[in-house]
Amino acid sequence: MSPSPDTIVQTVLDTFNALPSKRKPRRRDDGSFEWVPLSGIVLSHGPNDLKCVAIGTGSKCLPTSKLALSQGQILHDWHAEILAIRSFNNFLIQECLSLSTTPTNPSKYVRRRSETELSYTHSQPFTIKEDTQIHMYCSEAPCGDASMELTMEAQEDATPWPTPSSSSSITVNPSSPASAVPVAGLHGRGHFSSLGIVRRKPSRPDAPPTLSKSCSDKLSLKTCISLLSSSTSVLISPFNAYLHTLTLPSSQYSSTACSRAFGPQGRMAPLVNKQWEGGYRYRSFEIMTTSREFEFSRRGRGKAKLVASNLSAVWTTYGQETLVNGVLQGRRLGDAKGGSMICRKGIWKVVGEVIAVLGVPLLRKVYENGSYVKLKAEEELLEHRREVKAEVKREALKGWISNQRDDFDIRIDLAS
Repeated sequence: MSPSPDTIVQTVLDTFNALPSKRKPRRRDDGSFEWVPLSGIVLSHGPNDLKCVAIGTGSKCLPTSKLALSQGQILHDWHAEILAIRSFNNFLIQECLSLSTTPTNPSKYVRRRSETELSYTHSQPFTIKEDTQIHMYCSEAPCGDASMELTMEAQEDATPWPTPSSSSSITVNPSSPASAVPVAGLHGRGHFSSLGIVRRKPSRPDAPPTLSKSCSDKLSLKTCISLLSSSTSVLISPFNAYLHTLTLPSSQYSSTACSRAFGPQGRMAPLVNKQWEGGYRYRSFEIMTTSREFEFSRRGRGKAKLVASNLSAVWTTYGQETLVNGVLQGRRLGDAKGGSMICRKGIWKVVGEVIAVLGVPLLRKVYENGSYVKLKAEEELLEHRREVKAEVKREALKGWISNQRDDFDIRIDLAS
């Protein structure tokens, strides 16, 4: 039995409220208030045993022109939902590291898989425990398809815009990061008549172009590939890593939009009952609502003047950070010391530590890939994940355009 939505929300809000004020929106000198979306991941064993293990706040993403600076250290997307999921992955691999270094100290949520559970196609050494449910709270509707009706209602004229011509939408050639090429597809907030489609992150018309996909699209993909990232999928089976519930404020919930974006009767219909090798399957999540509103949401300050906060907070039970523009506050893009604990390189570093401790030959072989791009494209342990992603994009999330690849050297010293 799942916890009530209000219980999940309160668990996340209590965790956020305990953060220091420097990680929260503030009141500015001109009297305006900053606002920010909040998302959190809660794990439960039954309706009354809950723990928030990851939260994130934020509403921005990295322009495609800046991707070349990343080298695994700059977050591409710091919308709250994505930060919460990345923080959850950090939590999981830290649990794996703790189990590896101190096996006598068991985790409440993660366990080692027995030899009899392992197979050639499903060989990860860890799994989330079977009696653990995963819940997510978002203070705002996920951007993209799940929020289109809300976006339309917020317009003075909610009449759907005309279907765009083939030259009216901007996307970016991944092989030429600084270029913006007019092509059809990947709309942001506009073109309301196009529903059920893959969208990029919404932004102001004068904002630099991005190919970062909307939170709705990324959550839809997660119904098939689980909440695990590529790096985490090297260590943890995806089978028990699917979202059970998503809680939204009632003011941010459109049954029509959410059913279309995530549900088995919507765009994911071609994948219902689908199962793949490696522990992958399509698993829809239940959407619940709450009357509670986050203090720093767009609705939390009445009619006061609101300004979007440029700060993002990241928290897990293992650490917390403040981010600006996808890097640690006070650091510049490209600074070798600016990487967050949840950036690609930061997560991979902990994965590498676990591999070094375990000493499993199959895992140690991962390092022969040499680079992160090669790991994602060629590593045998991720073969089934790649197959699932390809089929989902082909059958349900059509028009998905991949971002520029962010590469870095994944090799570390594995000497015993």
